[in-house]
Amino acid sequence: MHGPVASLRASNSPHAPRATGYVWGIALVAALGGLLFGYDWVVIGGARQFFEIYFHLASAETVGWANSCALVGCFAGSLIAGTLGNRYGRKPVLLISAVLFAVSSVLTGWASSFSMFILWRIVGGVAIGLSSNISPLYIAEVSPASHRGRLVSLNQFAVVVGILLAQIVNWRIAMPVPEHASNEALLGTWNVQLGWRWMFTAVAVPAVIFLAASFAIPESPRWLLVRGRTEQALRILRKIGGSEEYASAESLTISAALKDEETQTVSWLGLLQPGVRTVLLVGIVLAVLQQWSGINILFNYAEEVFRAAGLGANQIFLDIVVTGTINLIFTLVAMAVVDRIGRRPLMLIGCIGIGVSHLLAGFAYHAGEKGTPVLILTLCAIACYAMTLAPLTWVLISEIFPNRLRSLGVSAAVSALWISSFALTYSFPFINRSLGSAGSFFTYGAICLAGAAFVFFLVPETKGRTLEELEAKTSRG
Repeated sequence: MHGPVASLRASNSPHAPRATGYVWGIALVAALGGLLFGYDWVVIGGARQFFEIYFHLASAETVGWANSCALVGCFAGSLIAGTLGNRYGRKPVLLISAVLFAVSSVLTGWASSFSMFILWRIVGGVAIGLSSNISPLYIAEVSPASHRGRLVSLNQFAVVVGILLAQIVNWRIAMPVPEHASNEALLGTWNVQLGWRWMFTAVAVPAVIFLAASFAIPESPRWLLVRGRTEQALRILRKIGGSEEYASAESLTISAALKDEETQTVSWLGLLQPGVRTVLLVGIVLAVLQQWSGINILFNYAEEVFRAAGLGANQIFLDIVVTGTINLIFTLVAMAVVDRIGRRPLMLIGCIGIGVSHLLAGFAYHAGEKGTPVLILTLCAIACYAMTLAPLTWVLISEIFPNRLRSLGVSAAVSALWISSFALTYSFPFINRSLGSAGSFFTYGAICLAGAAFVFFLVPETKGRTLEELEAKTSRG
């Protein structure tokens, strides 16, 4: 198997194309799914303090369920994304997710009861599950190898733009409220009666833009070649690489890999084949580590974390925007260095940096330090995360699985991500009440340092290799 693939790649190496405007254009459209993912995921961090009062949520169980219920939909969406992506193509799944984003955002915002709020949050979660699988997968499959890390990181860049957009919208929608006002006093305010509704509804605007733009992008050439639609795949590869030579060489490379796979099982059981099992383990552990690094707690429970640090109610919204800005800046840093430094060194830097920041934050809480010290350590953790675990987990998951199993492999890893994210988000109110802020940060810091050991011993470097080369290495075990 490896000889033809290697020789084809060798002949193609001197002519490795630059990332054309066409590639950037279609990657940007696909990445809009990431923007909606980021917005829909984080908007609840600003809205929760208002809808919790509106729906009279008080117990840890109902608060945890309100903030984590969307993850049930994320899990369901990620489970079906692989099957839908294989059967119908990547593009139709992106279109479906755009429709679900638009519909669920409006109906969540104008839910008449807590049960309807939960229902439409779950539907929005399905949209997140679909787009979080297919957007990075699609971008990886249309990207030249030399630029794939940067282009797949574009999806994470869109996610953080969506996060920052949600934080800015929440900040601008929320009206000033009296400091330390009771829930009874806040119940009749504009924020509690209408503000949170518009926070959710606003995501319908980029969702409609995503839907319209998705009609203009092509299907993945790798998926087309799997389906035997060679001429259509070649036309797209010519646009991607800018030359007939690139299209022919890339088509032959992909086709050779697909031919070698014809006798292999293309099902969920295929993920348990020798060689692939290790890759599946790496993908799942990285997905779980990304969530249990604890950074999403700083987004979803930002108001509670910052309030515990002694920040005022009205100042918190602006500080949340600051965290989103830091997130965006360091995602740009990641895009600039991911194809130069490599995936593995950055992942190690990230795990250690986040772990140390969390441990220091834990000591700050334990010592009674509040305000600026905690905010600075929070920003340090978010900066490390944005530059490393946030984008690189998606990059690695989209790269490490073999071609025919990639959609299913990504689906399995992302399903694990959403299960762990649900556990993280649902459990935080309980962990925080049991261990306090210091204990919570100590826990997440220890997990990050354990993750650094896992990355050091088991995570491979994928920088600069074609998807077919990575597949050849996987099949060798």
